[in-house]
Amino acid sequence: MRRLLAEFEKQSFIQIVFPHENSDWSAYLDEASETFVHLILAISRFEPCLVVCDDVNRVRDYFSNCYNLTFVQCNTDDTWARDSSGISIIEDDEVKILNFNFNGWGNKFEAKLDNAMTASLASHYATNVYPVDFVLEGGAIESDGAGALLSTSECLLNFNRNGYVLKQEIEDILKKELGIERVLWLHHGYLRGDDTDSHIDTLARFINEKSIMYVSCDDRSDEHFDALLKMKEELQQFTCKNGDAYNLIPLPMVEAKYYKKKRLPATYANFLMLNDAVLVPTYDDINDEKAINIFKKSFPTRNIVPIDCSVLIRQHGSLHCVTMQFYKN
Repeated sequence: MRRLLAEFEKQSFIQIVFPHENSDWSAYLDEASETFVHLILAISRFEPCLVVCDDVNRVRDYFSNCYNLTFVQCNTDDTWARDSSGISIIEDDEVKILNFNFNGWGNKFEAKLDNAMTASLASHYATNVYPVDFVLEGGAIESDGAGALLSTSECLLNFNRNGYVLKQEIEDILKKELGIERVLWLHHGYLRGDDTDSHIDTLARFINEKSIMYVSCDDRSDEHFDALLKMKEELQQFTCKNGDAYNLIPLPMVEAKYYKKKRLPATYANFLMLNDAVLVPTYDDINDEKAINIFKKSFPTRNIVPIDCSVLIRQHGSLHCVTMQFYKN
């Protein structure tokens, strides 16, 4: 019997892809590299980190302390590890990695190298990797570890992923491959500037089997107000496996951020759970402290570590988008 693992379960390591000259970060590679170094060192305080590099020697030189770090060479188009990495399930007490197709978020961007990455790194995972002929990104799905999958119809039902595949067919594929029992569909909620067609990890996240953190907007003049209010109303209709309503934890909306006159999809929902910590994206924003305090209250037994993601968000992604967790058998 298969089960899609939840991010809050015990992890083995985090995978991250370091910026290089042919990635989105080429125009400000030094700034981006500094942010990634800070992120990698924060991760390595709590668990191992596998750093995928275009040039191992070049990237290793950024680190004077390589504790909990492993560097592996692999050519990639970009650095969005959440979406191009394998997805972990457990079956018969064995962790397995499913290698879904990645097509650059609906053929918006070149993705051949990224799509080949998981197969290229298979020998580093100490478990079996299985190809799945279906387009699916890690940022598009959230698991409670107990059979529920949370996602958005805007992404998973989009023609640009798997063509004219019906909703029920997609549910059947997800149930078969991931071992889930039900899909909780969100039909509302988006962030201006998001290239992913409303990835769930920018909007709403499981933090345990009974609780969901979600982005809330209280400003009626903000363009997101109506969509996020409708998303909240949808979340209120969802129930846990035992029939109880989920405990919903609102996160504040990041004030409007712009780069080259375009609004950026900055969100506190793009956090990363580690074994003993939660890394929280910050944006030099008036609501950063409020968000951090919500995380401290929601995760009383974990270290809360703020990570400045002001550079990451310039490319319309954040902390969770550039990382992927893997698990132990």
